[in-house]
Amino acid sequence: MKNKLIVKWENRIQEYKFLFSELVKRDFSQKYKQTSLGMAWSVLSPLLTLLVMKVVFTEFFGRNTPHYTTYLFSGNLVMAFYKEATKNGMDSLMKNSKIIQKINLPKYLFLLSKNVSALVNFSLTMIVYFFFCFLDGIQFGPRMLTLLFPVLCLTVMNIGIGMILSALYVFFRDIKYLYDVFLTLLTYLSAIFYKVDKFSPATQKLFLLNPVYVMIKYFRTVVIDMTIPPIQYHALCLFYACFYLAIGSWVYKKYNSEFIYYL
Repeated sequence: MKNKLIVKWENRIQEYKFLFSELVKRDFSQKYKQTSLGMAWSVLSPLLTLLVMKVVFTEFFGRNTPHYTTYLFSGNLVMAFYKEATKNGMDSLMKNSKIIQKINLPKYLFLLSKNVSALVNFSLTMIVYFFFCFLDGIQFGPRMLTLLFPVLCLTVMNIGIGMILSALYVFFRDIKYLYDVFLTLLTYLSAIFYKVDKFSPATQKLFLLNPVYVMIKYFRTVVIDMTIPPIQYHALCLFYACFYLAIGSWVYKKYNSEFIYYL
């Protein structure tokens, strides 16, 4: 006999399945509305960023770094996914305020639709990423399947952080500008274009306090170093995912009834 909680969630999924799919389609179409290249931008944008960074940083940081193109691409890939999911998630409530004010439905649906849209873009870019890995002489193998783990952890973490940001944005509009500054700082602290082994062992451990860097390092370890991270590293990825999801869920549960007064 099924648990009552499981049955409740199955009924809720079926109830909002159509609405959720329509939200995802809308978010995806709005992103490329009135653009000449449409979905191609989901691939071209990270490639152009990669090209600029390769030209600028290769001479300074990548001269003696094996597979520096893949090294850069790994960092850009993860960071772009994180930025898109969290920034779009931040204003998911505000942009759908008219719907929320008229219809009583779970507010997290709007956030989840933004994250699914970001995940689709990420998946498209992953195809190009593997193609560049092939051109860069990366050896493929069954270990590549383990990349599903950090992708899953990153997706869950993005949802949790998106919940926190979207709640804050409802009450404090200034958070949007502060977060842009934070993202710039986070980009420089995530070792996208430089290697952390130039720092002391103590400083290298401090980088692990940055969850985005943790996911980037997982990619580089599997793809470039051709090894699978130890179980402790998997636990760290899982911790960040569950930690931010737990906080985000608590925030939504606590302030759910107050959102409507500020939208």
